[in-house]
Amino acid sequence: MLDKLSSKEDDLNVRIGLKVKFERESRGWSLTDLAENSGVSRAMIHKIERGESSPTATLLARLSGAFDMSMSQLLAETQSRSGVLVRYENQAVWQDPETGYIRRHASPGQIPVDLVSIELPANTAVPMPAISYLSRRQLIWVIEGKLTFVEGSTTFEMSPGDCLELGDPADCIFKNDTGDLCRYAVVVLKPS
Repeated sequence: MLDKLSSKEDDLNVRIGLKVKFERESRGWSLTDLAENSGVSRAMIHKIERGESSPTATLLARLSGAFDMSMSQLLAETQSRSGVLVRYENQAVWQDPETGYIRRHASPGQIPVDLVSIELPANTAVPMPAISYLSRRQLIWVIEGKLTFVEGSTTFEMSPGDCLELGDPADCIFKNDTGDLCRYAVVVLKPS
């Protein structure tokens, strides 16, 4: 079972790497250009593109932001999905190797909204750079547990049912300071 999981994770890392390389090359960018636009080192980008490194959520947010994409878009496009119904077992799932946080991209790709389900483990914090919020509007809706969301210098304590519209791009932190799992949804309006 562990070998299957590891193999699946390695395959996802390769697909993420290929997608990052495709996006970089389609813009005519060198590794240096992407490094300058994202704040991620050339060496790390090279490792990611070759599928030799499992990028963290923060690194993926920086890379996708440099491409003017949401992290959800970047990850969703690494898995083939078609049609208007995306069944649970066919939804793009990614786990941050650093924090164990899990992203599930639930929405089909034909409408201008991404719906993402997040599981944030107990006592975990995931920082997201401002670059990942450029050119897009987002909502956070807490489904289970407690979420502390830090947006720039403002902190929001959120409980089940609470929904927050994000403001102007700022460095953010998603924190679960409790001993229980926190589940929330992120709704991203894709730029037109």
